[in-house]
Amino acid sequence: MFLWGTATASYQIEGAVAEDGRGASIWDTFAHEPGRVRGGDTGDVACDHYHRWEEDVELMSGLGVNSYRFSIAWPRVQPDGKGAINQAGLDFYDRLTDALRERDIVPAATLFHWDLPQPLEDEGGWLNRDTAYRFAEYAAAVADRLADRIPMWITLNEPFVHMVFGYALGAHAPGRTLVLDALPAAHHQLLGHGLAVRELRARGAEQVLITNNCTPVWPASADPADLAAADAYDILHNRLFNDPVLLGSYPDLSAYGVSLDCVRDGDLDLIGAPLDGIGINYYNPTRIAAPTGEGLPFEDAGVTGYPTTAFGWPVVPDGLRELLVGLRARYGDALPPVYVTENGCSQPDEPAPDGTVDDQARIDFLDGHIEAVERARAEGVDVRGYYVWSLLDNFEWAEGYSQRFGLVHVDFPTGKRTPKASYEWLRRRISQG
Repeated sequence: MFLWGTATASYQIEGAVAEDGRGASIWDTFAHEPGRVRGGDTGDVACDHYHRWEEDVELMSGLGVNSYRFSIAWPRVQPDGKGAINQAGLDFYDRLTDALRERDIVPAATLFHWDLPQPLEDEGGWLNRDTAYRFAEYAAAVADRLADRIPMWITLNEPFVHMVFGYALGAHAPGRTLVLDALPAAHHQLLGHGLAVRELRARGAEQVLITNNCTPVWPASADPADLAAADAYDILHNRLFNDPVLLGSYPDLSAYGVSLDCVRDGDLDLIGAPLDGIGINYYNPTRIAAPTGEGLPFEDAGVTGYPTTAFGWPVVPDGLRELLVGLRARYGDALPPVYVTENGCSQPDEPAPDGTVDDQARIDFLDGHIEAVERARAEGVDVRGYYVWSLLDNFEWAEGYSQRFGLVHVDFPTGKRTPKASYEWLRRRISQG
């Protein structure tokens, strides 16, 4: 069965940040620091999904999806990131899971979508190896409660983005600016993944995946310096996170003057344990040139000549086909079944006077990318699912509420949901199979 779904993340939609025993996350802290988030926005209320989840499940049912990828908020389940489990937090996901199953919607749960409990960050966050073990304990607690009804588990969402934006560049929580000294956050996330896989397997999880954000990397020219820079970026963005889980080894980083001294004996055996699938998030290709100054061994040269989203990201549907086919060529039989776990676009959507939301640009985007998935499948890539980002307009991290990715428009002051034209278009597309 091909899975048609939508995806969300806990901090981006739930709100209720201080209700029913939930602890603070790094995003609670970060969003309340002046200047961190556009407009001073926070996820304190977001889409109020914590209180309106039944309405949102009905929206999914009306859309006709047969899967829903959501994330579980670690601080809602384990407020301190270790120790006591908050049963009221698990109760929320228990109710959500049952409601999805009643509507024949396959729950796909992501255990970590960037909302690390603040007490763990106070102890070093993902720079601290101990966090990987705390993550495994949290995974075990969630699986003890839900593995009998949730068949698909995703350990981490986009560890590359969390490492780079959160620990290297400071654009996301926790706001550290360590540049290449952030690399231990990559390894410790992946170690946490491996340890969590073991716990999930022990509790009968049917399918275990990781979701990586990947990008086709285009050299700015055929100049050897640009080619070398593109290769360096490909290693950092794609291979650093795919190679360990698929091949059981890290790519060679020595040419760039860095090493992963934090890797210990046995780590890669854990990280490289077999998976039932891999989630791939795709938004756009990246064009890379040789650096013009000191610092990183590459420079973003920008992808031009294509339409762009409200975020300014280039719209290149065939980049998704290129990415999927390239993964199959690189990893061969080591590549498990692929699920496109995020794909979508932000557009400046606002209701017309009659209340409708005509987001034709999003329809065109989805049509092109779904066609790209079909072409990749025709070329032999075992793609088994496609999840649109996102069900709802939501809190878009450092951009606050300025970027709308939803199939459903949300009026944030009131929480009112309005399905957009793309919602109806996707409903019809899914019905065609």
